[in-house]
Order: sequence, then C-alpha cells, then structure tokens
Amino acid sequence: MTNGMPADALEGAIWRKSRRSNPSGNCVELAVLPDGEVAVRNSRHPAGPALIYPRAAMAAFVQGARDGEFDDLFARD
Repeated sequence: MTNGMPADALEGAIWRKSRRSNPSGNCVELAVLPDGEVAVRNSRHPAGPALIYPRAAMAAFVQGARDGEFDDLFARD
C-alpha cells in the first residue's frame, strides 16, 4: 500500500466518517486496514487517492485534536 493509491483498490476497507459530517459531502472518511494502518480519503471522490498513515501517527493526530491543538485553524476574525 502506498500513499496516493486509488481508495477503491483497498479491498475490504470499511470506510466511516464522523457523525458531525455535513450532508453536502465535504467529509473525510477513514478506514483501518488489516495491518493496522489507517487510510484517509475524500468522501466526494471515493475512488480517488487514499493517504495511508501508521496507526501511531493517526492516534497522535486524534489526541492533538482532542486537546485543541488545531483549534486556531478554525478561528474566525
């Protein structure tokens, strides 16, 4: 598996998105792969490229999001 590979080539991947996703299709979907890595794709392009991350990297990202480390990205002027 390589970054940027077609997401539909990840046979058996069970894709899921946040329940906070909006109905317009602007969503990120995740799938845990058999080897424990995590695939990420754009829900608008389900066959498009998937980015593959080590489980530890995704766990660190999720923990950072929980801790508010990225809140400034969405601050409004």
